[in-house]
Amino acid sequence: MKVTMNTIAKLAGVSVSTVSKILNNYNEVSEETKQKVLKIIQENGYQSSISNKSAVSKNSNLIGVIYAGKINAEFNHLFFIDVINAFKKRIGLLGYDLIFFSNEKFHHSGEDYLTRCKHFSVDGCILISGDELEPCITDLDHSDIPCIGIDLELTGPNSGYIMTDNAKMAYKVVEHFYLQGYKEVGFLGTHSLISKLRENCLIQAMQNFGLSVNKDWFKYGSDFFETSGFVAMREMMTQGHLPRALFAASDQLAIGAMRALKEKRLAIPGDIAIIGCDDIEACKYMDPPLSTIRQDKEKIGLLAALMLFDLMKHQLQSSSIMVEPELMIRRTSSTESFQ
Repeated sequence: MKVTMNTIAKLAGVSVSTVSKILNNYNEVSEETKQKVLKIIQENGYQSSISNKSAVSKNSNLIGVIYAGKINAEFNHLFFIDVINAFKKRIGLLGYDLIFFSNEKFHHSGEDYLTRCKHFSVDGCILISGDELEPCITDLDHSDIPCIGIDLELTGPNSGYIMTDNAKMAYKVVEHFYLQGYKEVGFLGTHSLISKLRENCLIQAMQNFGLSVNKDWFKYGSDFFETSGFVAMREMMTQGHLPRALFAASDQLAIGAMRALKEKRLAIPGDIAIIGCDDIEACKYMDPPLSTIRQDKEKIGLLAALMLFDLMKHQLQSSSIMVEPELMIRRTSSTESFQ
């Protein structure tokens, strides 16, 4: 079994952050606890992830880019492409280049993200939320390497995160459906952390409006892409009665659902209204145009670059920012809108 920072923390009976502080030579840990943890580290051979301050202190002007997920670890999600492009432009102006880390090889080599980040002496990292997080993400998060998460809540002493306000997102969706008279609401998502967060926020918003929650109308794909939406929608249709409205955790899931509904000659929004999430360019050109929650991808990327820069320069403490969502009403959720 691979020994991680979590393993050391459990064996020592301390928190992961305490182990991180000891590895990075923080002074606020008692000498007794420090010696106990160091002994456990030595006994278990946890050497590769011990902080090397001299390596990190060298300014490599490199930023690590990590898709934090075991499943579908690819940079082909249109939302993240736009975020990374915005991030790249601003961090480049600040004098940094990007290095992309693959998660395929090191699962077999015994290495992890923290080890490789130290090997390349990166000055900081941006982590993008994936479908199933690797445990070694915690080690990186709680290291002395500044990190910013996108749709990923990082809690380390040198970390921060940015995401669209999912509670406001869900409220806007349910409010719009309610105003249109749609009280039977379903959900298409995945088993990822961000999709689960959107699902929970949707349920809370539905309850706030007094709407009942039918989990038969909550379906999940293997990823955020069109094929998963198509398959999940077809599965929902086999149950007979459909919800009157549907919120999809991504636009591509919604587009796949639209294709499945059209295959069965169901009208949108006549038989079922749909709202997606992200506001990718394709939404405007769908038939009918797809209503969606617009995430400000440019702002998220810009904020990520500026926050990471400030963390690296010790001008910012661990923090989080919620970006305001915007409901883009088009014809899949309202017969009155032609936006």
